[in-house]
Order: sequence, then C-alpha cells, then structure tokens
Amino acid sequence: MEISLVVCFLILCFTFSFCVVSGAALLVEAADMGDADAQYELGSRLRVETEDGQSDQQAFYYVEKAVDQLHPGALYLLGAVYLTGDCVKQDISSALWCFHRASEKGHAGAAVAYGSLLLKGAEVPEALTKFNSRSASTKTLKNVGSFDDPIEIAKKQFEIAASVGCDLGFRWLKRLEDEEKLQAAA
Repeated sequence: MEISLVVCFLILCFTFSFCVVSGAALLVEAADMGDADAQYELGSRLRVETEDGQSDQQAFYYVEKAVDQLHPGALYLLGAVYLTGDCVKQDISSALWCFHRASEKGHAGAAVAYGSLLLKGAEVPEALTKFNSRSASTKTLKNVGSFDDPIEIAKKQFEIAASVGCDLGFRWLKRLEDEEKLQAAA
C-alpha cells in the first residue's frame, strides 16, 4: 500500500512539473509572438520570482513590449517602477504618464495612483497637456477635464476607479466630498 502511494505521489509530481514547464514555454512563445497579455504576464512573473539583475532586464524587456501595445497592467507596472525608481532612475513625470494611459483603459490601481499623486502636488506631465491641447478627443476631455485643476483631474481618476468597483476610488471620492463640505462651511 505504501509503495503505491509513493508511486502515485511521484507520478503526480512529475506531471505537475511537466505542466509547469510546458506552461512556461507556451507563455514565452506567446510573448515572443507579440501577445501583450503574455508579455505582461511573463514580465510580471520574472520580476517577482527572481532576484538577479539578468531576470530584471528580461522582465523589463517584456513589460516594455506590452507597454508599447498600451497594455493597462503593463502601463501600471511600469508607472510603479518609475515611481519607486526600482531598476530605473526615478521619474515621477513618466510614472504619471503611465498611470494616465492605464487609467484611460480603466485600470483602477493606475487611476488611484494618478489621482493621489496629483493631490500630493505632482504636476500633470507636459507631454499630456501638449498632446491633449492639440488633439484632444471628446472622450479624453470628458474623462480628464481641464488640466488646470489637479483636484478635478484627481476626482475624475477616482471616479474611473470607483466605476469598476475599486474601494479606494470610493474612499478618495468620499474624502474629497468631505473636504468640499468643510471648505463650503468655512
């Protein structure tokens, strides 16, 4: 009886290992073929699972490929990398640009990050103000509003997050509403 359990365990381990290796190979193949979801997934996994510099470079390569295709998760991840200065020189303007683009695609985390950075005094990147002032679509203007009022832009970002059910979006909107009430009462 014990021998059959050991054999079953070994077969299960071998099968699982084979599936993991096969899955990883398929993910790499899909990423190399240009699939943005696979590029983002592979880049994210390489960043999390290893600590050596070589894997960081590989992870960054795949994340950038997904960013080139405007993958919202990859934009958010790259924004976080720029915000923290992890693997790259810290660049708040680039982080804001990434968060802005990801939030346009409905990424709640990016919307919250973008809005909260604006409330902390970060300025809207010039690349966004120039681009949107020259060729802003009706949808972009509706979602972002004027770039002159960071509180209004932040509020729009929190609304994007709240619209997909993000609790932080709701909390930030409540906080802004409470602030408005205090200012009105004063």
